[in-house]
Amino acid sequence: MSKTKTSRLDKILANSGFGTRKEIKKLCKQELVRVNGQTTKDPSTHVNPYQDEIFVGNERVFYSEWVYLLMNKPAGVISATEDHQHETVIDLIDEKYRRFDPFPVGRLDKDTEGFLLLTNDGKLAHHLLSPKKHVAKTYYAEIDGVVTEEDIEAFSKGVTLEDGYQTLPGKLVILTSGMLSEIELTITEGKFHQVKRMFEAVGKKVTYLKRISMGPLELDPSLDLGEYRELTQEEVTLLQQANQSE
Repeated sequence: MSKTKTSRLDKILANSGFGTRKEIKKLCKQELVRVNGQTTKDPSTHVNPYQDEIFVGNERVFYSEWVYLLMNKPAGVISATEDHQHETVIDLIDEKYRRFDPFPVGRLDKDTEGFLLLTNDGKLAHHLLSPKKHVAKTYYAEIDGVVTEEDIEAFSKGVTLEDGYQTLPGKLVILTSGMLSEIELTITEGKFHQVKRMFEAVGKKVTYLKRISMGPLELDPSLDLGEYRELTQEEVTLLQQANQSE
């Protein structure tokens, strides 16, 4: 919403968590809603949430058009807005956020955990997902097999997947090497099952996968699986600055 654009009072209050349109209509009838000091009984009144002073009872309304949520996605949940068979990441968030119609920025496989951004900011999401932007995504993975310096070299040049696609270079870091190796891999594209397919291309199998960062943001270690929080203003600014710098 432009900061000079007006919108219906009931829509603004609904998006700000004050209830359904029906509940807000009742609040207005009870003379609990004031705009610029004046009691407002008509919920269809157009106001500017950035310029007009809005109160519900004694609570000042601070309106935001956008929502940005950082989730530690658990395995078994799909990265979609709705699904008739499986639980989605949207099912995990509170109604006060769902009313903003957020969507996951990109997809994590059903069995993959970790960093997932949910927002209704389509422009920002497009930037983060655009193949032309080469936004870095870092994963922690456990690998069935010994990861070697040769694998690091191969990934640094890009590997050929089973369908013939040549990936862009990736940065592979070996954390531990053995029959079960631990690694971190940073890539700048997001093909279907890409991390798993890259390791298959060098004869190894991913047994556990977790995304730990995307662009300038890292997964919050205080979030348990399935938990989420709003981005701080500093984090939103980092994303916006990264967008503008491209």
